[in-house]
Formats: sequence, structure tokens, C-alpha cells
Amino acid sequence: MGKTLIGPQLRQLRRDRGDTQAEMARKLGVSASYITLLETNQRSLSVQLLMRIAEVYAVNWQELARDDSARRVVDLRHAVRDPVFSGDEPDIQELRGAVDHAPRLVDRFLALHGAYRTALEKILSLAGENISEELLRSSPETVIHDFFRDHRNHFQELEQAADAARPDRGASPEDRFFGLRRRLEEDHGITTCIRRIGDLGDALRYYDEAAGMVHLSQALNTENRAFQLAHVLCLVEYPDVLSGLVRRSGLASQHALARLRVELANYFAAALLMPYDAFLHEAEEAQYDIDRIAAAFGTSFEQVCQRLTTLQREGARGVPFFFLRMDKAGNVTKRFNSTSFQLAEYGGSCPVWNIHTAFYTPGVIMPQFVEMPDGSRYFTISRTVHRPVFSEETQDRRLTLALGCEARHAHRLRYASSYNFDDPKLYAPIGLNCNLCPRQACSQRAHQPLLMELPIDEHRRGSTRYES
Repeated sequence: MGKTLIGPQLRQLRRDRGDTQAEMARKLGVSASYITLLETNQRSLSVQLLMRIAEVYAVNWQELARDDSARRVVDLRHAVRDPVFSGDEPDIQELRGAVDHAPRLVDRFLALHGAYRTALEKILSLAGENISEELLRSSPETVIHDFFRDHRNHFQELEQAADAARPDRGASPEDRFFGLRRRLEEDHGITTCIRRIGDLGDALRYYDEAAGMVHLSQALNTENRAFQLAHVLCLVEYPDVLSGLVRRSGLASQHALARLRVELANYFAAALLMPYDAFLHEAEEAQYDIDRIAAAFGTSFEQVCQRLTTLQREGARGVPFFFLRMDKAGNVTKRFNSTSFQLAEYGGSCPVWNIHTAFYTPGVIMPQFVEMPDGSRYFTISRTVHRPVFSEETQDRRLTLALGCEARHAHRLRYASSYNFDDPKLYAPIGLNCNLCPRQACSQRAHQPLLMELPIDEHRRGSTRYES
């Protein structure tokens, strides 16, 4: 028998059985350090020890000693050459290292790539030869969401700029709008004009740079007027900070770059109206009671929710949140994320999640514990808000906001204080949307999953028409 190296298989066998290296060593009659050497392929396996492993753990020694690493390396090398991946290709040593030391991760990566290729083939078969490159490219909103998430939704340059731009730290929330209005006029020659509803068409704010005037719609309340003036203040006082962040983003699309400037200026506005340290202190004191925080800073419910997702400064972090805004048709109109939660982009979000039923109880906060198909668990709250629109054609333009965190942080939120965390029925099983959700026997399923086939039996009618 030749030299036998089974490090990854041995490590996985040990983990599957719940043994530590010391426990495995004791069962096999060797030292723990020797197990370490075997798992890292620094020692080959003798026939006697291979038979001992097969006996102690009741496994087939031939399956254990089978080496399919060469096939995995080939499959992995083929996958990473897919045009979907940009940048330098991993070299053969990196690929072999991944196969040797993270075989299960490699298997999942290859399965994910296979699912992607299957989905792409389905798209191509539906679109035929008319498919465009634009269809396969990520939307600007997705690119910007990923950029914010890569930064944990926190930008220290904008926080520092907002601190520097806040001269009157003792100003009350009621005085901020007038203070910003006066500052823009005295320091920059920019006047602010409140316009009648309809005068600006569908716009709520228009900054006429050439005329030196900011037009604000009467539809905006005081907190939103202050927010819009803070946005303009960022544009006129900190264009270099914005340009630096935009330049380092690596984005190429002009539409995405323009959208990014808007979102970064909004970030500045929130940081100006809700200073980081004071906001974090109030959030912790209030156990993340959003209405109480909004009252303390004179800001809106939505502004507080969005600001909560940014509390990720090193050494002074709050609860990591995700934030989602959705209309009554299920379209996602805004999303920010500092968690591992995967946010749906194009709507159709899971109907089991109470973000939809919140529309039945306007203005009422609805808490819920949810579990994703991968087993990750979150605590969420959902509540409706009104849009500043006044017309017969757009009556009742409510949106639902969802704010959530990993379940392990739920004890820090007042909204979760009445729940029994040990209740096994506490978590509602949800998914991203029906097109992607792998859950079977779900009574709310509305579509056949894109990446799997549900079983169909002509003799049995399941809870939905997609599965027997």
C-alpha cells in the first residue's frame, strides 16, 4: 500500500462524531499531537492505524482512504475560471490548499456554482438569443448595497465630517432646521424656499445650484426638512469627502456613482442630526425603543431605523441591524445591512414574515422571531410609515419598515422582553422569496423554486399546487 494521506477526511470524521483531537487520540491509542499531524497531512497513515480507525468509528476503510482530491482540484479550477469571477485566478497551490484543508467548503462552493450555472441556463433558454449583457449585470442598487455592507454600513470619514459640521451642539431638534437654513444662507449664499405641494411636480427637494436656492415641498414635515438641508450641506461643504469615498468605491457605472453620492450624503445627514456617541448612548439606555430615540433627537421613525444600522464603529458598537423598506406590492425600496441576513432585492419576500401583515395594523410595531433555511435566526420588528405625498391618485401610500438583528442580540431590545427564548415554537420558518426558498411543504409557496425540483405525485394534492 502506498503513502496514504487522509487529513481532511480524518478531521471531518472526528467532527462528525463530536470528538476532540484528544478524545480521538485516546480511542486510537496515539497522541493528540499525532492526530494533528495526520489531519494536516504532515504524516501518512499506516495500514494498522487505518484499520483501527475503521474499527473504532465503524466506517469503511476503503471509503476513508479514497482520494478524490485530484478531481476536486480540477472541478475547482474549472469553476474559478468562470467569467463571472473577475481579478486574478487562484493558482494551483491555493486550490490544492482549499481542497486539502476545507473540503466541505469546496463542495458547497462547487454546488453553489453549479446552481448558478443552472439558473443562468434557464434564463438563457427563456430569453433565447435576445438576452443582453445588461440583464446579467448587477443593478446599481445591488452594487451600492454591497459597497455599504463591505464597510459594515459605517463610514468614519462621514462621521468625522458630521461632528465638525455641528457647531451648535446644544441646539434643540426644533431649532435645527432654522439653524441649517441660516447656515446655508450666511455661509454659502443658499436660500431655502418652502414651496406649495405640486409646485415641484413629484419632487420633495430640489437644489438649484446655479440660483443658490433649495426648494422644499410643504409635504415634508420638520424633521424631514432638516434632513434635506443637512444633505445639501454635505454637498456644498464636504464634496471632497464624498468624492474620495466614491473614487475608492471602484464602481464604474455613472448611474451607480450618482446613486452612491446620494446615499453617502444621506448618511452624513443622519450622522449630523443623530451624533454617533449620543445616539448610541440613547439607544442603549432606551433598549432600542425607536419611538423614544426619535423623540430624543427630533427625527422620524425611519431615520432612526436607518441610523441604527450604522453603529459599527470599532470600540463603540451597537446591536448590528439590517433595515428593509417595502411597499404593499412587495417591492423592496430601500435596504441596509450590518448583519449576515440576506436581503431580497426584487420583492416577493416571504409571506410568512410579518412585514406584510404589518399593513393590516398601521403604525403598530409587530415583533417576530424568524429562522432562515440555513438555520440562522433573527429577531425582527415591522411597522408601517406614511410617505409625504398628497393626491387622490396616491392615497394611503404606506410602506412597511423592518428592522432586525441576530437572535443572540434580542435580549438587548425592549421589544423582545416578553418572549420566552426557550420556546421551541418561537421561530417562524421564512425564506428570501419563493423563487429561491428550498423549504418543502410550505403552505405559502407561490412559485416553483428556481434551483430545485419539488416532488409531484398525481395521486396526492399537497398544500400548494407546486408540491405533492
